[in-house]
Amino acid sequence: MKRRTVGLLARHAILIAGSIVVVVPLLWMFTTSLQTRAETYTNTSVLPTSWHWQNYARAWESAPFAQYYVNSLVMAAGIVAGHLVFDALAAYAFARLDFPFKRSLFTLLLAGLMVPTFVTVIPAYSIVANLGWIDTYSALIVPRLADVFGIILLRQYFATIPLELEEAARIDGCSRAGTFLRVVVPLSTPAFATLGIFSFLFAWNDFLWPLLVTNNDDMRTIQIGLASFVGRYGTSWNYLMAGTLTATVPSIIVFLFFQRALVRGIATTGLKD
Repeated sequence: MKRRTVGLLARHAILIAGSIVVVVPLLWMFTTSLQTRAETYTNTSVLPTSWHWQNYARAWESAPFAQYYVNSLVMAAGIVAGHLVFDALAAYAFARLDFPFKRSLFTLLLAGLMVPTFVTVIPAYSIVANLGWIDTYSALIVPRLADVFGIILLRQYFATIPLELEEAARIDGCSRAGTFLRVVVPLSTPAFATLGIFSFLFAWNDFLWPLLVTNNDDMRTIQIGLASFVGRYGTSWNYLMAGTLTATVPSIIVFLFFQRALVRGIATTGLKD
């Protein structure tokens, strides 16, 4: 009993220490966002010592952040929808269908994970520029409608679903598409939630690609907008931290909304009782 108590206390101590490591930087950002610009260079306290809430309003007014948010939300929603649809279709094909060179194509897909993203940036930009998509939502969304990681994640999850369930649906007269929509998709909700969270965070926090394909300020995303606080002769750290904290709110909301499905996707194997 004592050994069990000691082990429980040790686990809680590790979790508390890990929580502190995560929370302290966020607390420092919050403290900095409430200071004046002069205080950001002299105050070293992690806890707030001044309360200049107007920094958030000034940060919001210093750039068209409302448009930045709209652009980021549209881009993130398009990318997440594309991943959930196209990744799922490709994953189901690799998990259940038989076609020529299936293993070779899947191996080639796995090899694609080892290709650095920066290697594909220039060819992708060249294609987008030739299509005349610069400063459009198409440039932000279309090149990233599918993702190798998502295909592999869903393929592995689909493979854990008993094939007998799909065969029973086919015997009852359900088509292949109907089987996928009525049997496989409902059983794979945790996997879709996991992919949705990762896809949203990837799209919302992306910086390089939106920077390349947007020149007009009306098409900038929130991450590009935050860079406007970094000046050549100085940085408005208080406004930058205020804008950064504001930009993290959608990510936190998405995680809180899908966290149960995310945990269930990690804890289960795709089977339902």
